[in-house]
Amino acid sequence: MRLRVEFTTEPFDLEEAPAHAVAAREVIQRAQLDAVDVGPFGNTAEGEAGAVLEAVSALLRDSLGAGATRVSLQVNVIEEDGA
Repeated sequence: MRLRVEFTTEPFDLEEAPAHAVAAREVIQRAQLDAVDVGPFGNTAEGEAGAVLEAVSALLRDSLGAGATRVSLQVNVIEEDGA
């Protein structure tokens, strides 16, 4: 099964990326995921279910540890062709 995760961390800072946002993005960029897209207002990544779930766990742990007061995320199953 493949999954797509979309996430944001708060509080926002439009001047520079806060430590919690950097921590979350580093987790996603290090993970064995495909189609990683990081941006100022949202981030997405896709991959095999196990890799996505491990990355989400690390993302929560690291971003909350770095000062995030809210982490919003959505995980979707990516339909395979012919499924």
